This record gives sequence, C-alpha cells and structure tokens, in this order.
Amino acid sequence: MKFGPIPIETAEGAVLAHSTTAGERRFRKAHRLSAEDVALLRAAGISEVVAAVLAVDDLGEDAAAQTIAESMTFRGIEVRPAATGRVNLHAKAPGIFTVDAAVIDAINAIDPAITIATLAQHAPVEKGQMVATVKIIPFAVSSALVDAATKICAAGEIFAVNAYRPVRVGVIQTVLPGIKPSVLDKTLRVTEARLARTGGRLTAERRTPHEIAQVAEATASLARDNDMVVIFGASAMSDFADVIPAAIEKAGGAVIRAGMPVDPGNLLVLGTLDGKRIIGAPGCARSPKENGFDWVLDRLIAGLDVTARDIAAMGVGGLLMEIPTRPQPREPLSAKSQLKVGIVLLAAGRSSRMGGPNKLLALFDGKPLVRRTAERALGSKASGTVIVTGHQRERVRAALAGLDVTFADNPDFAEGLSTSLKAGIAYLPEDSACVMIVLGDMPDITSDDLDRLIDAFRKAGGNAVVRASHDGKRGNPVLLPRSLFPAIAHLEGDTGARHLVETEGLDVIDVEIGAAASVDVDTREALEGAGGVLQD
Repeated sequence: MKFGPIPIETAEGAVLAHSTTAGERRFRKAHRLSAEDVALLRAAGISEVVAAVLAVDDLGEDAAAQTIAESMTFRGIEVRPAATGRVNLHAKAPGIFTVDAAVIDAINAIDPAITIATLAQHAPVEKGQMVATVKIIPFAVSSALVDAATKICAAGEIFAVNAYRPVRVGVIQTVLPGIKPSVLDKTLRVTEARLARTGGRLTAERRTPHEIAQVAEATASLARDNDMVVIFGASAMSDFADVIPAAIEKAGGAVIRAGMPVDPGNLLVLGTLDGKRIIGAPGCARSPKENGFDWVLDRLIAGLDVTARDIAAMGVGGLLMEIPTRPQPREPLSAKSQLKVGIVLLAAGRSSRMGGPNKLLALFDGKPLVRRTAERALGSKASGTVIVTGHQRERVRAALAGLDVTFADNPDFAEGLSTSLKAGIAYLPEDSACVMIVLGDMPDITSDDLDRLIDAFRKAGGNAVVRASHDGKRGNPVLLPRSLFPAIAHLEGDTGARHLVETEGLDVIDVEIGAAASVDVDTREALEGAGGVLQD
C-alpha cells in the first residue's frame, strides 16, 4: 500500500485519508473513490488528494479485520460486523473471560498494522459486553500478514466467556457468644445478592457453634445436596489448623489452600469434599465490596478450576483495599445500590413565558408543582435528589420544606440552562454512575416513569444515554452517564446536553413512557390545561 498525495487523474480506486468536499458532495474519510467521484472532484477544482493506494495483494481494513476475527476459535462470544477497520467481539452471556495471552502476544507481534486488545484474564463480564477487538491500523494490510495471523489463530482456542452456571450453595455460619443475629442475617442477604448476580442460588443455611465437630457435620450434610458450601466463621482463621480448615478435613475433605495474597480476602480457605468445593469465607465477605472471595467464587460458578497455584498467582493486582472504585462494582442487586443514579431537578428558571407568576409554585391538587415533582423523584430508585434553585429561591425552598433533598444554589441562573446543569452535577456524590435531569415543570411524570428510565440505564451497563420518549419523539427526563460530566462542565449559555448526546458517540436508548414525556407547562394556557392553578 502506498500512502500520500496523488494526482486526481490517478485517484480512481484510492482510499481517502481525509474527508473531502466537492461542491455539495462530501466524501468521508476511508471512502474508496470511483470514476464518478474522481470526475466530481476534478470538476470542483481539486487537483490532488491524500489517499492510500492498495497493492494487488492488499486487503482493505474491514476485510482484513473480519478475516482475522472469523479465523479465531472461541466460546461464548459473538463477532460483530467490521467497521472502520475494527471488529468487536461481545459476550453471549454473563461469565468469566479467559484468554491465551501467548497467542494474543504472538498476533500483536506480527506487524503494528494488526492489533488485538482484550479484557484482562478472569475479568467478570455481562451479557453483550465487549471482550475483545481486532483493529487494523492503516486502510489496508498485506494479505501475507493477515495469513500469518490466521495461521496463529488456527492453533486452538484463543479466548472464551465461561458462562455462569445455576449452582446451589449451602451456607454455614458459626456462632460465638456476643455475635448479633443481625450480623448473621445481613451476611445471608449479602451472600444471596452475590450469588444472584451470577445466577447462583442459596438453598440452605446452618448456624453452629464455632467448633470443629459441629462445623464438620454441617459441612458434610450440606455438601450432599448442594454444589458448593460456604462457611462464615465467627472468628477469623488465625492458623492453618484452625476451626474451618480442620472441620473440612474432619468431614473427609481436603484443604486445597488456606490464605490468599489478595487484600481484603487474605483469610480465605478453599477445600474440596466429594467433588464439591468448600469455601471458608474471609470476614470481608460479609460486606458487598469486592474482595478475594469474589475472585474465587465467580470462577467456580463459571465452571473454572481454582487450584492452590491459581490462588498463589493472585498477588499481582490483588491489592484492592486502597482502590476507591472498581470497573465492575460488587454491590447487592438492590434498586438503590446498583449503579447509583442521582437526580438533578431544575427549579431555577424565571417562568418568563408566564408573564409574572412562577409556574413551579402553581398548585396541582393543592400542592406546589415543584414539590409534587420532587416527591416523585424521592419516590424513585434514584440514590438522591439535588434541586437547583435560582429565581425566587427562597419561595421555592419554602415550597420544598421538610423534604430530604440537597439544594444547589445557582446565582448565574439568568445566563442559561448550562449554569443550572453544572451547579446541580457539582453536588452529586462521587459514586454516582449518572445524572437524571428532571425538569421541575413536568406535572405528569411519576416515580414509576423515573424507575423505568433507571432500569433501562442499569440494564445497558451504565454506559448509555437514556431518554424518555412519547410516540417516537424524544422528551424528558434524560439520563447522562458520568463519562459526559467533563463535557457538561464546558457548556455555556442557554445550552443543554442535547448536542452532547448527538456528538459524543454514546449509545442512546429511548424509553416510551407515554404523554408524560412531553407534557410541560411553559405557558399559562398549558399549565391551566394540565390542571394547575397559578399563584401570585
């Protein structure tokens, strides 16, 4: 392949390196020029273009990427169509990703033109998540290089998503004097949530004294009817002959490994009994936060073996305690803790089209509109509500007295919508996965409507924009993922986030919620028609 400026007379078949305009016609980057295209460019006075000219044995970027991807052997993964020299591969089901790093390294060593990137070894993945991507850097690549890559791919399985299995798990909790039943009850709830995310099921629980014989008997009993047994000790393991490892051996099992180089998670015990895995959970497993227990549990549920050598190799990357956030949060699947959604309710405007009265203070069924909207926000699955005030801030705050909301004052409200967006987002907690922008003047929006939007955001994995819609037309509210926050910080004037949605390249999900998505009350007629009564 040759790359550089070429005369327009010899450009037929070349691939444009840059977008080029000829009159009203615009040719995109990577467009392959036809004879007709060349004629249009020449007529527009263009004498040369910067382009790539393919050799006889070259493969175009899409064809090369597709050929390499389709030559791979993998499990639980689907190949998406090539575009712009890239083929993405996605998980068919939730599970644990495994990869042959040596094969990936060998392909990436062929030539810089051919690249493959994957998730990390043993990364947990959700259904539909991208796990690998094949990217051809130039517009074309020699077929000989592609053949070299496909030859390596033919050696065997390169990567896989090992799907979670519906395992049955029995739980034992040992008891010592002074341990509160509420602690044991919470541990059970956290464990059920952990298993739920992988399709596992907690089938039985036994509470025993913290003694070897009783724990051994309970272990043997639960192992007969379950695929796995998890033991939570009332006292942390302090020796390799302590209660939990000793109980596994007394029950007739074997201890594979006691202790692991993952923090938190050091005091995990892994054993086996009659082909069933027995896990002595570290104390940190009583918390939903990610720890070494998750690493072992998820792999076992995905059908992967975990050996003493595997655990010994977990030290690099095993320091979790100083990492404030993880790319795959390990939280119970309760509506208020998974992918936290913060609401910013905009209530700073001047209601200029009302000719005087503040529409947010209009009464609907005897209640100020802004309070009605705030109460519905508080009744949703959102983790918190920030209300941005500006115009008549004291009156608006008085209408919201007693509600569990956070106020964000916007002294620059007269400068436009962007100032209120930025003021509200600044008050969101750092662990908010997104912001839901709710307008204060939408009387028909309900808590259920907001929950449908939140559910759609979570189902999409937290990386998409979600908009309310009605009859195919976009409306409000809208959810914006955290990845857009830096761009919002640069908005100016009376500009909302709509153009960011259109230019940032994120997936957009429209959720039909009915007429409530488009009913606002900007005018006196609209407000009164919706059932409101203006107040002076």
